[in-house]
Amino acid sequence: MLRVGIVGLPNVGKSTLFNALTRSRKAEAANFPFCTIEPNVGVVIVPDARLARLAAIINSQKLIPAAIEVVDIAGLVKGASEGEGLGNQFLGHIREVDAIVQVVRCFDNENIHHVAGNIDPIRDIEIINTELILADMAAVQKRIDRQAKAARTGDKVAKAEIALGEKLLPHLNSCAPASTVDLSPEETKLMLGFYLLSAKPVLFAANVEEQDLSHLQDESRVAVQCVKKVEEYAKTHFGTSTVVISAQIESELAELAPEEAAEYLAGLGLTDSGVGLLIRKAYELLGLRTYFTYGPKETRAWTIHAGDKAPAAAGVIHSDFERGFIAAETMAYDDLNTLGSTAKCREAGKFRIEGKEYEVKDGDVLEFRFNV
Repeated sequence: MLRVGIVGLPNVGKSTLFNALTRSRKAEAANFPFCTIEPNVGVVIVPDARLARLAAIINSQKLIPAAIEVVDIAGLVKGASEGEGLGNQFLGHIREVDAIVQVVRCFDNENIHHVAGNIDPIRDIEIINTELILADMAAVQKRIDRQAKAARTGDKVAKAEIALGEKLLPHLNSCAPASTVDLSPEETKLMLGFYLLSAKPVLFAANVEEQDLSHLQDESRVAVQCVKKVEEYAKTHFGTSTVVISAQIESELAELAPEEAAEYLAGLGLTDSGVGLLIRKAYELLGLRTYFTYGPKETRAWTIHAGDKAPAAAGVIHSDFERGFIAAETMAYDDLNTLGSTAKCREAGKFRIEGKEYEVKDGDVLEFRFNV
């Protein structure tokens, strides 16, 4: 299962958000730095309304949604790359995740201490970005030094790694993350072996208070101004998006029944939970897609990578399905939802038999033919 790490400065709402995402109280949330020391880990269900609709069509007894793993990582401070605070632990834990959700504080509350003394979301982002880049620069330089001897003997891999390292260093030195460097497909593949922190895909979560969440169009509010800054910075410096959340509200919603939660959101003038959007965005950030299997016993969402072909998708269910793959019986969710049954999809020509080269699409409803 792929992992998403929740990172940020101390006291920005990471642990509160983690508790909301995982519907737990595993992460201690308190008003002092380094409240989280060892990372908390939880499994998060990926919200997908399509699953319930498919189950309703065939009256499935059981629904099994897709899921990802979320890790609440200790707060970072300036100097982490040199071991300040819990820096070494923080950076080590980030190295173990596949993508990052960076929580940025966009609320001013005198009762909740800020390690820098005041609210400045761009400064906070740059503190974390700088520490990740400094750690990466040290790692790249070490890689270059380690491969120097082999490169002198003509080793092609060593030469390629040194060339890549020499391309990365000036980019990193300009305070740009490794994820934004212009690389060839071969260089991109080679960089995976460098295990760089700033190469991981990142999504920003702008954390606001309850009274700001329902007034996000009011640009006179400090919180809204902060959110706009984060959105612009995320787009221009990382080429990524920002989700606005209120970690405190989400934590409270997690304790309510679905009907009560919907009523609470409606009272704030909202129709959807920020956490739901955040999970879906994180899922997309990891390059994940969903296909479905459905039947009377269970309807299930299966996770694959974008671009996976039918045999690989079958292998997610069982390795025998991939090894003995013959074909995939395929319908698009939208067609099945509109027409209401497999039989009607067949009649309308929306039911297809696909082979080994078929690239599975998000929302495909599949049944595999195989023989081992």
